[in-house]
Formats: sequence, structure tokens, C-alpha cells
Amino acid sequence: MTTPVLELQSVAYAYPDGHQALFGVDLHVHRGERVAVLGPNGAGKTTLVLHLNGILLPGRGTVTVSGLPVVKENLQEIRRRVGIVFQDPDDQLFMGSVRDDVAFGPRNLGLRGAELDRRVMAALDMVGMADYVDRPPHHLSFGQRRRVAVATVLVMEPEVIVLDEPSSNLDPASRRELADILTGLDVTLMMVTHDLPYALQLCPRAVVLSGGVVAAQGRTIDVLTDDALMKSHRLELPYGFDPHTC
Repeated sequence: MTTPVLELQSVAYAYPDGHQALFGVDLHVHRGERVAVLGPNGAGKTTLVLHLNGILLPGRGTVTVSGLPVVKENLQEIRRRVGIVFQDPDDQLFMGSVRDDVAFGPRNLGLRGAELDRRVMAALDMVGMADYVDRPPHHLSFGQRRRVAVATVLVMEPEVIVLDEPSSNLDPASRRELADILTGLDVTLMMVTHDLPYALQLCPRAVVLSGGVVAAQGRTIDVLTDDALMKSHRLELPYGFDPHTC
């Protein structure tokens, strides 16, 4: 087997107030995989995401990205390799124009001139937002802002993209458009979501996080059709949705 692009070994984490969010997570993701992370509220999903590029560092255990440990001295390179798209795009868009928001990351790494412009426009092309390059982000729809947020990650040319609830608050058309964009990306993808049909559509493999540990993992279709597993971890399919028909 090749070295996993993401690997967590016995990762445990407690917040400063003493709340233990992760109790020993073991997880690996290989290059090119698309993995959905499922679980009830309070399972530790967001805490897990924040460990993947060093926003949080484990109290116990290790996180590595293509063999590089996620530790303080490696954070700049880790954050280039692993891009996180947060649930609220306004957490990532804070400049006066779409161009400046997408350029922010590579500019901080010293990129300038024609190469910076090329990278910005290439990222915006990938998400269908090149025509909005000079627009203020706050003039865009929520779905458009989410696509620009994805572009701020793609412009860094990461090895892995992690998305936190990517379909939340999107209308059906925006949800479909984002799915088309994500399907077309040649990148390793991890998606944290409560949207089980979206998980099935985009991710062949699923991991169930529950109580701060990995409770199950396997093919997404197998996870979603395991009635006992779904019930025991408070996962429910939308009314009328049958995974077998997708």
C-alpha cells in the first residue's frame, strides 16, 4: 500500500474546558479517495476536521499528511497540502473582491505577478466563477460565495480538500452545481456532512464518527443500508430516499 495522504493514529483531544471530543481516532485516506465523514451532532466531526491542517493539535496520537507530521514547525506546508472549506463561506471571504480573496493564500506564500493571476483565474474557472473575479464577495449569492470559498482552497493546489457541510443552506440548483464541481476535481476529498444523499452521490467510502471514535467505515452504500448501524448512531435517511435506487 502507498503512504496514506491523511493518517490519524490514536488521536485524542480535549478542549481547555475539559470537554473530551476525540477519544482515539484511527483513520487513513489514500490519494484520490473521496470519503464522507458521518455522525450525529457532538460526535467530534468538526474537531476532527480542525486536526487535519493543524488548527488543533492532538493531545495524544499523531496526524500525518503524506508522511509529514502535523506539528507546529510544519504548519505552513501542511496548510498548503490540506485545504479546508468551512461551512460558512463568510469565514473565508473577507477581502474587497473575489480576486483578492482567492489571491490571499498564494500571495502570502510570496507568489506575485503573472503566475499569481494565472493561479487565481484557474481556480475560479474550476468553480465557474471567473466572470465574478472583480465583484465584492458580499454581493454574491450564498451558493456563489461557497464556490469562491472552494476556489480559495483550490488556488493553493492542495493534495487534499476537506469540506465541512458543503451542501448546507444551498438551494437545489446550487447543490447540484457544487456536486458537479466537486465530482470534476482531481484531488483527494474528505466531506463532513449530515446530507446522506450527498455523501452517497460524491463519496464511495464513508466513516461513521460517534462518541469521539470511528464507529464504522466501509462503502457508503453499505453504511447507509445497515439499519442497525444507522439507528445506533442516530443517522436517518431523508423521507422517501432509497439508497438502492441511486
